[in-house]
Amino acid sequence: MTRVVLLGSPPNPFGSPPPGGPPALPTDIRLTSLPGAPTAYGRLVGQVTSLDPAPVTIARPEHAPAYRGHLGKVVESPDIAGDLRALADLVEDCTENILILPADSLIHDELIYQLSKAKRAALALIAREQRDEDSPEVEELPPIEEAEPEIGMKSIEGLPQRTRASRGRVISVGTAHHAVTRPNAVLLGPLHLHQRHAALLAETARELAEIAHLFGPEDDVVELLVFGLVRKGVSVGVRGRRDLFYRRIRTQAEADEALVEMSGYDEDRARLNNAVKGADGFFTTFFVSTYSRYIARWAARRGLAPNHVTLFSIFLGVLAAGSFATGTRWGAIAGAVLIYFAFVFDCVDGQLARYARKFSVLGAWLDATFDRFKEYIVFVGLAVGATVSGQFGDGEEIWTLALIAIALQSVKHLLDFAFGAANRRKPPLPLPTLAFTVPDDRPLRQALEERRLSRSTGLRRLLKFWTKAGKFRPVHWARKMIVFPIGERFAAIAITAAFFDPRVTFLTLVTWGSVAAVYTITGRFLRSLA
Repeated sequence: MTRVVLLGSPPNPFGSPPPGGPPALPTDIRLTSLPGAPTAYGRLVGQVTSLDPAPVTIARPEHAPAYRGHLGKVVESPDIAGDLRALADLVEDCTENILILPADSLIHDELIYQLSKAKRAALALIAREQRDEDSPEVEELPPIEEAEPEIGMKSIEGLPQRTRASRGRVISVGTAHHAVTRPNAVLLGPLHLHQRHAALLAETARELAEIAHLFGPEDDVVELLVFGLVRKGVSVGVRGRRDLFYRRIRTQAEADEALVEMSGYDEDRARLNNAVKGADGFFTTFFVSTYSRYIARWAARRGLAPNHVTLFSIFLGVLAAGSFATGTRWGAIAGAVLIYFAFVFDCVDGQLARYARKFSVLGAWLDATFDRFKEYIVFVGLAVGATVSGQFGDGEEIWTLALIAIALQSVKHLLDFAFGAANRRKPPLPLPTLAFTVPDDRPLRQALEERRLSRSTGLRRLLKFWTKAGKFRPVHWARKMIVFPIGERFAAIAITAAFFDPRVTFLTLVTWGSVAAVYTITGRFLRSLA
Protein backbone atom coordinates (compact mmCIF):
# COMPACT_ATOMS: atom_id res chain seq x y z
CA MET A 1 0.00 0.00 0.00
CA THR A 2 0.95 3.64 -0.49
CA ARG A 3 -0.22 6.69 1.43
CA VAL A 4 -1.59 9.11 -1.18
CA VAL A 5 -1.92 12.81 -0.37
CA LEU A 6 -3.61 15.13 -2.88
CA LEU A 7 -2.92 18.85 -2.73
CA GLY A 8 -6.18 20.65 -3.43
CA SER A 9 -4.88 24.22 -3.18
CA PRO A 10 -2.61 24.93 -6.16
CA PRO A 11 -0.23 27.91 -6.12
CA ASN A 12 -1.00 31.08 -8.01
CA PRO A 13 -0.18 30.88 -11.73
CA PHE A 14 3.33 32.05 -12.56
CA GLY A 15 4.21 33.72 -15.82
CA SER A 16 1.53 33.95 -18.50
CA PRO A 17 -2.05 33.55 -17.22
CA PRO A 18 -3.69 30.24 -18.12
CA PRO A 19 -6.04 30.26 -21.11
CA GLY A 20 -9.73 30.29 -20.41
CA GLY A 21 -9.99 32.80 -17.59
CA PRO A 22 -9.31 32.45 -13.86
CA PRO A 23 -8.28 29.06 -12.43
CA ALA A 24 -11.06 26.63 -11.51
CA LEU A 25 -11.12 23.78 -9.02
CA PRO A 26 -10.36 20.35 -10.50
CA THR A 27 -13.80 19.30 -9.27
CA ASP A 28 -15.31 21.74 -11.78
CA ILE A 29 -13.14 20.81 -14.76
CA ARG A 30 -14.63 18.18 -17.04
CA LEU A 31 -12.51 15.83 -19.12
CA THR A 32 -15.04 15.83 -21.90
CA SER A 33 -13.22 13.56 -24.34
CA LEU A 34 -12.79 10.72 -21.83
CA PRO A 35 -15.47 8.05 -21.29
CA GLY A 36 -18.13 9.35 -18.92
CA ALA A 37 -16.64 12.88 -19.00
CA PRO A 38 -15.33 12.66 -15.41
CA THR A 39 -14.07 15.66 -13.52
CA ALA A 40 -10.30 16.04 -13.32
CA TYR A 41 -10.41 15.40 -9.57
CA GLY A 42 -12.79 12.45 -9.85
CA ARG A 43 -10.55 10.78 -12.41
CA LEU A 44 -7.44 11.32 -10.29
CA VAL A 45 -9.08 9.88 -7.18
CA GLY A 46 -10.16 6.85 -9.20
CA GLN A 47 -6.62 6.40 -10.46
CA VAL A 48 -4.97 6.41 -7.02
CA THR A 49 -7.47 4.22 -5.17
CA SER A 50 -5.56 1.14 -6.32
CA LEU A 51 -2.67 2.47 -4.23
CA ASP A 52 -4.68 3.95 -1.37
CA PRO A 53 -8.42 3.26 -1.03
CA ALA A 54 -8.78 6.38 1.13
CA PRO A 55 -6.57 9.16 -0.28
CA VAL A 56 -6.42 12.40 1.70
CA THR A 57 -6.96 15.79 0.07
CA ILE A 58 -5.69 18.98 1.71
CA ALA A 59 -7.85 21.95 0.69
CA ARG A 60 -8.94 25.44 1.71
CA PRO A 61 -12.10 25.57 3.88
CA GLU A 62 -14.08 27.29 1.13
CA HIS A 63 -13.09 24.58 -1.36
CA ALA A 64 -13.44 21.57 0.94
CA PRO A 65 -17.17 20.97 0.20
CA ALA A 66 -16.36 20.55 -3.49
CA TYR A 67 -13.84 17.81 -2.71
CA ARG A 68 -16.15 15.94 -0.37
CA GLY A 69 -18.41 13.35 -1.91
CA HIS A 70 -15.47 11.47 -3.41
CA LEU A 71 -13.57 8.58 -1.89
CA GLY A 72 -11.15 9.51 0.85
CA LYS A 73 -10.84 12.22 3.43
CA VAL A 74 -10.60 16.01 3.13
CA VAL A 75 -8.43 18.00 5.54
CA GLU A 76 -9.04 21.73 5.69
CA SER A 77 -6.13 24.16 5.75
CA PRO A 78 -6.23 27.98 5.76
CA ASP A 79 -2.90 28.65 4.00
CA ILE A 80 0.36 27.11 2.82
CA ALA A 81 1.66 26.85 6.38
CA GLY A 82 -1.47 24.91 7.23
CA ASP A 83 -0.92 22.69 4.18
CA LEU A 84 2.55 21.84 5.43
CA ARG A 85 1.39 21.12 8.98
CA ALA A 86 -1.50 19.00 7.75
CA LEU A 87 0.87 17.02 5.55
CA ALA A 88 3.24 16.52 8.49
CA ASP A 89 0.40 15.13 10.61
CA LEU A 90 -0.62 12.75 7.82
CA VAL A 91 2.80 11.24 7.16
CA GLU A 92 4.58 11.42 10.51
CA ASP A 93 3.77 7.87 11.62
CA CYS A 94 3.35 6.49 8.12
CA THR A 95 4.45 2.88 7.62
CA GLU A 96 3.82 2.93 3.87
CA ASN A 97 5.49 4.73 1.02
CA ILE A 98 4.12 8.20 0.31
CA LEU A 99 2.88 9.64 -2.98
CA ILE A 100 2.06 13.35 -3.11
CA LEU A 101 0.11 14.64 -6.11
CA PRO A 102 -1.47 17.99 -6.95
CA ALA A 103 -5.24 17.56 -7.23
CA ASP A 104 -5.19 19.32 -10.61
CA SER A 105 -3.03 16.61 -12.20
CA LEU A 106 -3.92 15.07 -15.54
CA ILE A 107 -1.73 12.00 -15.60
CA HIS A 108 -1.44 8.59 -17.19
CA ASP A 109 -2.09 5.56 -14.97
CA GLU A 110 1.23 4.11 -16.06
CA LEU A 111 3.13 7.16 -14.85
CA ILE A 112 1.50 6.88 -11.43
CA TYR A 113 2.52 3.23 -11.38
CA GLN A 114 6.10 3.95 -12.39
CA LEU A 115 6.45 6.67 -9.77
CA SER A 116 4.99 4.48 -7.03
CA LYS A 117 7.29 1.56 -7.90
CA ALA A 118 10.47 3.63 -8.22
CA LYS A 119 13.59 2.20 -6.62
CA ARG A 120 14.76 5.64 -5.53
CA ALA A 121 13.91 6.45 -1.92
CA ALA A 122 12.81 9.91 -3.04
CA LEU A 123 11.74 10.74 -6.58
CA ALA A 124 10.27 13.90 -8.12
CA LEU A 125 8.80 14.43 -11.57
CA ILE A 126 10.45 17.31 -13.41
CA ALA A 127 10.44 19.11 -16.73
CA ARG A 128 13.77 20.45 -17.90
CA GLU A 129 14.41 23.76 -19.59
CA GLN A 130 14.60 23.38 -23.36
CA ARG A 131 17.44 25.38 -24.89
CA ASP A 132 17.95 25.83 -28.61
CA GLU A 133 21.73 26.02 -28.71
CA ASP A 134 21.68 26.99 -32.40
CA SER A 135 19.46 30.01 -31.87
CA PRO A 136 21.32 33.35 -32.10
CA GLU A 137 19.20 34.63 -29.20
CA VAL A 138 20.63 32.09 -26.77
CA GLU A 139 23.33 33.76 -24.72
CA GLU A 140 26.49 31.89 -23.91
CA LEU A 141 26.42 31.03 -20.24
CA PRO A 142 29.48 31.16 -18.00
CA PRO A 143 30.69 27.95 -16.34
CA ILE A 144 28.46 26.77 -13.50
CA GLU A 145 31.32 27.46 -11.06
CA GLU A 146 31.13 31.16 -11.95
CA ALA A 147 27.34 31.47 -12.00
CA GLU A 148 25.57 33.51 -9.34
CA PRO A 149 22.44 32.33 -7.51
CA GLU A 150 19.19 33.86 -8.71
CA ILE A 151 15.50 33.95 -7.93
CA GLY A 152 14.21 32.14 -11.00
CA MET A 153 11.75 34.25 -12.97
CA LYS A 154 11.30 31.93 -15.95
CA SER A 155 8.41 29.52 -16.05
CA ILE A 156 7.55 26.18 -17.60
CA GLU A 157 3.88 25.24 -17.89
CA GLY A 158 2.91 27.97 -15.44
CA LEU A 159 5.36 26.82 -12.77
CA PRO A 160 8.46 28.76 -11.67
CA GLN A 161 11.77 27.41 -12.95
CA ARG A 162 13.64 27.32 -9.66
CA THR A 163 15.18 23.86 -9.54
CA ARG A 164 18.72 22.80 -10.37
CA ALA A 165 18.84 19.15 -11.44
CA SER A 166 21.93 17.25 -12.51
CA ARG A 167 23.19 13.65 -12.60
CA GLY A 168 19.80 12.19 -11.91
CA ARG A 169 18.93 14.15 -8.78
CA VAL A 170 17.94 17.54 -7.45
CA ILE A 171 20.99 19.65 -6.61
CA SER A 172 19.13 22.61 -5.13
CA VAL A 173 15.73 24.29 -5.16
CA GLY A 174 14.83 27.95 -4.91
CA THR A 175 11.73 29.77 -3.72
CA ALA A 176 10.48 33.35 -3.89
CA HIS A 177 13.00 34.05 -1.10
CA HIS A 178 15.79 31.54 -1.79
CA ALA A 179 18.09 31.92 -4.79
CA VAL A 180 19.40 28.93 -6.71
CA THR A 181 22.38 28.67 -9.03
CA ARG A 182 21.35 28.41 -12.67
CA PRO A 183 17.95 26.72 -12.33
CA ASN A 184 17.28 24.41 -15.25
CA ALA A 185 14.06 22.58 -14.37
CA VAL A 186 10.68 22.78 -12.68
CA LEU A 187 9.14 20.39 -10.21
CA LEU A 188 5.90 19.39 -11.88
CA GLY A 189 4.19 18.21 -8.70
CA PRO A 190 4.32 14.43 -8.15
CA LEU A 191 6.68 13.36 -5.37
CA HIS A 192 7.21 9.80 -4.16
CA LEU A 193 9.01 8.95 -0.92
CA HIS A 194 9.99 5.72 0.75
CA GLN A 195 8.49 5.16 4.18
CA ARG A 196 11.89 5.56 5.82
CA HIS A 197 11.72 9.26 4.95
CA ALA A 198 8.27 9.72 6.52
CA ALA A 199 9.48 11.13 9.85
CA LEU A 200 12.00 13.41 8.15
CA LEU A 201 9.34 14.61 5.72
CA ALA A 202 7.06 15.50 8.63
CA GLU A 203 9.88 17.31 10.41
CA THR A 204 10.78 19.18 7.23
CA ALA A 205 7.17 20.22 6.61
CA ARG A 206 6.79 21.60 10.14
CA GLU A 207 10.02 23.57 9.91
CA LEU A 208 8.95 25.00 6.57
CA ALA A 209 5.60 26.00 8.05
CA GLU A 210 7.45 28.13 10.60
CA ILE A 211 9.05 30.21 7.84
CA ALA A 212 6.07 30.20 5.49
CA HIS A 213 5.99 34.02 5.59
CA LEU A 214 9.13 33.99 3.42
CA PHE A 215 7.46 32.19 0.53
CA GLY A 216 5.57 33.70 -2.37
CA PRO A 217 2.06 32.94 -3.63
CA GLU A 218 3.57 31.04 -6.57
CA ASP A 219 5.54 28.66 -4.33
CA ASP A 220 4.19 25.13 -4.48
CA VAL A 221 3.98 22.74 -1.52
CA VAL A 222 5.95 20.07 -3.37
CA GLU A 223 8.58 22.61 -4.41
CA LEU A 224 8.97 23.61 -0.75
CA LEU A 225 9.15 20.01 0.43
CA VAL A 226 11.89 19.16 -2.06
CA PHE A 227 13.67 22.39 -1.12
CA GLY A 228 13.62 21.28 2.52
CA LEU A 229 14.54 17.65 1.90
CA VAL A 230 17.52 18.58 -0.27
CA ARG A 231 18.76 21.02 2.36
CA LYS A 232 18.44 18.24 4.94
CA GLY A 233 20.73 16.01 2.90
CA VAL A 234 18.17 13.77 1.20
CA SER A 235 19.03 12.58 -2.30
CA VAL A 236 15.90 13.38 -4.29
CA GLY A 237 16.03 11.64 -7.65
CA VAL A 238 14.42 13.09 -10.75
CA ARG A 239 12.72 11.68 -13.79
CA GLY A 240 10.97 13.22 -16.74
CA ARG A 241 7.66 12.29 -18.28
CA ARG A 242 9.43 10.44 -21.10
CA ASP A 243 6.80 8.78 -23.28
CA LEU A 244 3.95 9.38 -20.81
CA PHE A 245 1.71 12.36 -20.15
CA TYR A 246 1.45 14.71 -17.20
CA ARG A 247 0.04 18.20 -17.00
CA ARG A 248 -1.37 20.53 -14.35
CA ILE A 249 -4.73 21.84 -15.54
CA ARG A 250 -6.20 25.00 -14.04
CA THR A 251 -9.01 25.91 -16.44
CA GLN A 252 -11.44 24.09 -18.70
CA ALA A 253 -9.64 25.48 -21.75
CA GLU A 254 -6.33 24.13 -20.44
CA ALA A 255 -7.93 20.76 -19.81
CA ASP A 256 -9.37 20.58 -23.33
CA GLU A 257 -5.99 21.47 -24.78
CA ALA A 258 -4.21 18.93 -22.57
CA LEU A 259 -6.64 16.17 -23.54
CA VAL A 260 -5.90 16.74 -27.21
CA GLU A 261 -2.18 16.52 -26.46
CA MET A 262 -2.63 13.42 -24.29
CA SER A 263 -4.51 11.66 -27.08
CA GLY A 264 -1.28 11.69 -29.07
CA TYR A 265 0.46 9.51 -26.47
CA ASP A 266 0.28 5.72 -26.63
CA GLU A 267 0.07 4.73 -22.98
CA ASP A 268 -0.15 1.02 -23.72
CA ARG A 269 3.05 1.13 -25.76
CA ALA A 270 4.78 2.98 -22.94
CA ARG A 271 3.54 0.37 -20.49
CA LEU A 272 4.75 -2.40 -22.77
CA ASN A 273 8.17 -0.79 -23.18
CA ASN A 274 8.43 -0.37 -19.43
CA ALA A 275 7.84 -4.11 -19.04
CA VAL A 276 11.26 -4.69 -20.60
CA LYS A 277 14.20 -4.41 -18.22
CA GLY A 278 16.41 -1.48 -19.04
CA ALA A 279 19.49 -3.29 -17.74
CA ASP A 280 19.25 -6.35 -20.00
CA GLY A 281 22.31 -7.63 -21.84
CA PHE A 282 23.17 -7.22 -25.51
CA PHE A 283 21.69 -10.48 -26.76
CA THR A 284 18.48 -10.08 -24.77
CA THR A 285 18.02 -6.47 -25.87
CA PHE A 286 18.56 -6.98 -29.60
CA PHE A 287 17.58 -10.60 -30.22
CA VAL A 288 14.79 -11.28 -27.73
CA SER A 289 13.10 -8.21 -26.26
CA THR A 290 12.49 -6.72 -29.69
CA TYR A 291 9.54 -9.09 -30.02
CA SER A 292 9.11 -10.94 -26.70
CA ARG A 293 7.21 -7.96 -25.25
CA TYR A 294 4.48 -8.51 -27.83
CA ILE A 295 4.18 -12.15 -26.79
CA ALA A 296 3.81 -10.88 -23.21
CA ARG A 297 0.99 -8.54 -24.23
CA TRP A 298 -0.70 -11.31 -26.21
CA ALA A 299 -0.52 -13.57 -23.14
CA ALA A 300 -1.86 -10.83 -20.86
CA ARG A 301 -4.87 -10.23 -23.09
CA ARG A 302 -5.71 -13.93 -22.91
CA GLY A 303 -5.50 -14.09 -19.15
CA LEU A 304 -2.32 -16.13 -18.91
CA ALA A 305 -0.36 -15.79 -15.68
CA PRO A 306 3.43 -15.34 -15.55
CA ASN A 307 3.76 -18.70 -13.78
CA HIS A 308 2.15 -20.43 -16.78
CA VAL A 309 4.83 -18.94 -19.02
CA THR A 310 7.56 -19.91 -16.55
CA LEU A 311 6.41 -23.52 -16.56
CA PHE A 312 6.34 -23.52 -20.37
CA SER A 313 9.89 -22.15 -20.40
CA ILE A 314 10.98 -24.94 -18.04
CA PHE A 315 9.28 -27.49 -20.29
CA LEU A 316 11.18 -26.16 -23.32
CA GLY A 317 14.42 -26.31 -21.34
CA VAL A 318 13.83 -29.96 -20.47
CA LEU A 319 13.01 -30.73 -24.12
CA ALA A 320 16.24 -28.99 -25.16
CA ALA A 321 18.24 -31.11 -22.72
CA GLY A 322 16.56 -34.25 -24.07
CA SER A 323 17.36 -33.25 -27.64
CA PHE A 324 21.01 -32.62 -26.79
CA ALA A 325 21.13 -35.98 -25.01
CA THR A 326 20.40 -37.85 -28.26
CA GLY A 327 23.96 -37.14 -29.39
CA THR A 328 22.88 -36.57 -33.00
CA ARG A 329 23.42 -33.56 -35.23
CA TRP A 330 19.69 -32.96 -35.66
CA GLY A 331 19.22 -33.41 -31.93
CA ALA A 332 21.83 -30.69 -31.33
CA ILE A 333 20.11 -28.33 -33.78
CA ALA A 334 16.70 -29.00 -32.23
CA GLY A 335 18.18 -28.48 -28.76
CA ALA A 336 19.70 -25.16 -29.85
CA VAL A 337 16.34 -23.91 -31.14
CA LEU A 338 14.52 -25.13 -28.03
CA ILE A 339 17.00 -23.58 -25.59
CA TYR A 340 16.72 -20.27 -27.43
CA PHE A 341 12.94 -20.26 -27.10
CA ALA A 342 13.20 -21.46 -23.51
CA PHE A 343 15.13 -18.26 -22.87
CA VAL A 344 12.66 -16.18 -24.88
CA PHE A 345 9.81 -17.37 -22.68
CA ASP A 346 11.99 -16.89 -19.62
CA CYS A 347 12.04 -13.21 -20.62
CA VAL A 348 8.34 -13.22 -21.45
CA ASP A 349 7.29 -14.32 -17.96
CA GLY A 350 8.94 -11.31 -16.34
CA GLN A 351 7.67 -8.94 -19.01
CA LEU A 352 4.17 -10.35 -18.59
CA ALA A 353 4.38 -9.87 -14.81
CA ARG A 354 5.42 -6.24 -15.23
CA TYR A 355 2.94 -5.50 -18.03
CA ALA A 356 -0.04 -7.15 -16.32
CA ARG A 357 1.23 -6.18 -12.83
CA LYS A 358 0.87 -9.74 -11.63
CA PHE A 359 3.62 -10.39 -9.12
CA SER A 360 3.92 -13.24 -6.65
CA VAL A 361 6.50 -14.70 -4.31
CA LEU A 362 6.05 -18.08 -5.98
CA GLY A 363 6.67 -16.55 -9.40
CA ALA A 364 9.86 -14.83 -8.27
CA TRP A 365 11.10 -18.07 -6.71
CA LEU A 366 10.23 -20.14 -9.78
CA ASP A 367 11.94 -17.69 -12.10
CA ALA A 368 15.15 -17.43 -10.08
CA THR A 369 15.43 -21.14 -9.26
CA PHE A 370 14.52 -22.68 -12.58
CA ASP A 371 16.76 -20.37 -14.60
CA ARG A 372 19.63 -22.29 -13.02
CA PHE A 373 17.76 -25.59 -13.40
CA LYS A 374 17.32 -25.11 -17.16
CA GLU A 375 20.93 -24.14 -17.58
CA TYR A 376 22.32 -27.05 -15.60
CA ILE A 377 20.01 -29.67 -17.09
CA VAL A 378 21.12 -28.53 -20.55
CA PHE A 379 24.73 -29.00 -19.44
CA VAL A 380 23.83 -32.53 -18.41
CA GLY A 381 22.03 -33.15 -21.70
CA LEU A 382 25.05 -31.99 -23.69
CA ALA A 383 27.38 -34.21 -21.66
CA VAL A 384 25.08 -37.22 -22.03
CA GLY A 385 24.82 -36.60 -25.78
CA ALA A 386 28.59 -36.41 -26.11
CA THR A 387 28.93 -39.72 -24.26
CA VAL A 388 26.18 -41.43 -26.26
CA SER A 389 27.66 -40.33 -29.58
CA GLY A 390 30.99 -41.95 -28.73
CA GLN A 391 32.74 -39.02 -30.37
CA PHE A 392 34.70 -38.25 -27.20
CA GLY A 393 35.49 -41.72 -25.94
CA ASP A 394 34.02 -42.40 -22.53
CA GLY A 395 33.06 -38.72 -22.22
CA GLU A 396 35.21 -38.08 -19.14
CA GLU A 397 36.65 -34.88 -20.60
CA ILE A 398 33.19 -33.54 -21.46
CA TRP A 399 31.80 -34.34 -18.01
CA THR A 400 34.77 -32.60 -16.41
CA LEU A 401 34.15 -29.50 -18.50
CA ALA A 402 30.43 -29.66 -17.67
CA LEU A 403 31.16 -29.79 -13.94
CA ILE A 404 33.60 -26.87 -14.24
CA ALA A 405 30.95 -24.84 -16.09
CA ILE A 406 28.36 -25.64 -13.42
CA ALA A 407 30.82 -24.75 -10.66
CA LEU A 408 31.71 -21.45 -12.32
CA GLN A 409 28.09 -20.40 -12.63
CA SER A 410 27.29 -21.50 -9.07
CA VAL A 411 30.17 -19.50 -7.64
CA LYS A 412 29.24 -16.50 -9.79
CA HIS A 413 25.66 -16.48 -8.51
CA LEU A 414 26.85 -16.94 -4.94
CA LEU A 415 29.19 -13.96 -5.29
CA ASP A 416 26.45 -11.88 -6.92
CA PHE A 417 24.11 -12.58 -4.02
CA ALA A 418 26.77 -11.93 -1.38
CA PHE A 419 27.95 -8.66 -2.94
CA GLY A 420 24.38 -7.44 -3.41
CA ALA A 421 23.54 -8.19 0.22
CA ALA A 422 26.70 -6.46 1.46
CA ASN A 423 26.11 -3.46 -0.79
CA ARG A 424 22.58 -3.01 0.54
CA ARG A 425 23.93 -2.82 4.07
CA LYS A 426 26.55 -0.22 3.14
CA PRO A 427 25.35 3.24 4.24
CA PRO A 428 25.47 5.88 1.51
CA LEU A 429 27.90 8.75 1.82
CA PRO A 430 25.86 11.57 3.38
CA LEU A 431 25.06 14.66 1.36
CA PRO A 432 25.78 18.13 2.75
CA THR A 433 23.03 20.02 4.56
CA LEU A 434 22.08 23.69 4.69
CA ALA A 435 19.83 25.68 7.01
CA PHE A 436 16.50 26.79 5.56
CA THR A 437 17.21 30.40 6.46
CA VAL A 438 20.29 30.70 4.22
CA PRO A 439 19.04 32.81 1.29
CA ASP A 440 20.98 31.09 -1.52
CA ASP A 441 22.58 27.76 -2.34
CA ARG A 442 26.23 28.82 -2.57
CA PRO A 443 27.29 27.05 0.67
CA LEU A 444 25.49 23.91 -0.48
CA ARG A 445 27.12 24.05 -3.90
CA GLN A 446 30.54 24.55 -2.32
CA ALA A 447 30.02 21.60 0.03
CA LEU A 448 28.95 19.42 -2.90
CA GLU A 449 32.06 20.40 -4.82
CA GLU A 450 34.26 19.52 -1.84
CA ARG A 451 32.45 16.20 -1.57
CA ARG A 452 33.02 15.54 -5.27
CA LEU A 453 36.74 16.31 -5.01
CA SER A 454 37.13 14.07 -1.97
CA ARG A 455 35.57 11.23 -3.97
CA SER A 456 37.75 11.81 -7.04
CA THR A 457 41.04 10.43 -5.79
CA GLY A 458 42.80 7.10 -6.21
CA LEU A 459 40.55 4.14 -6.87
CA ARG A 460 37.42 6.27 -6.93
CA ARG A 461 38.81 8.28 -9.84
CA LEU A 462 39.57 5.09 -11.75
CA LEU A 463 36.10 3.67 -11.07
CA LYS A 464 34.48 6.97 -11.98
CA PHE A 465 36.36 7.01 -15.27
CA TRP A 466 35.19 3.48 -16.03
CA THR A 467 31.62 4.44 -15.17
CA LYS A 468 31.76 7.47 -17.47
CA ALA A 469 33.19 5.32 -20.25
CA GLY A 470 29.90 3.45 -20.22
CA LYS A 471 28.23 6.46 -21.85
CA PHE A 472 29.81 5.33 -25.13
CA ARG A 473 27.56 2.66 -26.59
CA PRO A 474 30.32 0.24 -27.70
CA VAL A 475 31.85 0.35 -24.21
CA HIS A 476 28.41 0.02 -22.63
CA TRP A 477 27.57 -3.13 -24.56
CA ALA A 478 31.06 -4.57 -24.17
CA ARG A 479 30.71 -4.21 -20.40
CA LYS A 480 27.31 -5.87 -20.56
CA MET A 481 28.66 -8.81 -22.53
CA ILE A 482 31.89 -9.41 -20.65
CA VAL A 483 30.05 -10.39 -17.46
CA PHE A 484 28.43 -13.24 -19.43
CA PRO A 485 24.78 -12.68 -18.47
CA ILE A 486 22.18 -15.36 -18.95
CA GLY A 487 21.20 -14.21 -22.45
CA GLU A 488 24.77 -14.46 -23.68
CA ARG A 489 25.18 -17.86 -22.00
CA PHE A 490 22.08 -19.31 -23.65
CA ALA A 491 23.14 -17.79 -26.98
CA ALA A 492 26.61 -19.32 -26.63
CA ILE A 493 25.08 -22.72 -25.88
CA ALA A 494 22.65 -22.55 -28.81
CA ILE A 495 25.17 -21.35 -31.40
CA THR A 496 28.09 -23.59 -30.46
CA ALA A 497 25.91 -26.68 -29.99
CA ALA A 498 24.19 -26.19 -33.35
CA PHE A 499 27.32 -25.49 -35.39
CA PHE A 500 30.07 -27.31 -33.49
CA ASP A 501 30.09 -29.93 -30.74
CA PRO A 502 29.68 -30.19 -26.94
CA ARG A 503 33.41 -29.75 -26.33
CA VAL A 504 33.37 -26.36 -28.07
CA THR A 505 30.24 -25.44 -26.13
CA PHE A 506 31.78 -26.21 -22.75
CA LEU A 507 35.13 -24.66 -23.64
CA THR A 508 33.27 -21.48 -24.62
CA LEU A 509 31.30 -21.50 -21.38
CA VAL A 510 34.35 -22.15 -19.22
CA THR A 511 36.60 -19.63 -21.01
CA TRP A 512 34.05 -16.83 -21.17
CA GLY A 513 32.82 -17.66 -17.67
CA SER A 514 36.37 -17.45 -16.31
CA VAL A 515 36.96 -14.07 -17.93
CA ALA A 516 33.63 -12.86 -16.53
CA ALA A 517 34.52 -14.13 -13.06
CA VAL A 518 37.90 -12.37 -13.06
CA TYR A 519 36.36 -9.13 -14.34
CA THR A 520 33.49 -9.21 -11.85
CA ILE A 521 35.57 -10.15 -8.82
CA THR A 522 38.21 -7.53 -9.65
CA GLY A 523 35.60 -4.81 -10.08
CA ARG A 524 33.79 -5.66 -6.89
CA PHE A 525 37.01 -5.92 -4.93
CA LEU A 526 38.03 -2.46 -6.12
CA ARG A 527 34.60 -1.02 -5.32
CA SER A 528 34.78 -2.54 -1.86
CA LEU A 529 38.07 -0.74 -1.24
CA ALA A 530 37.00 2.60 -2.74
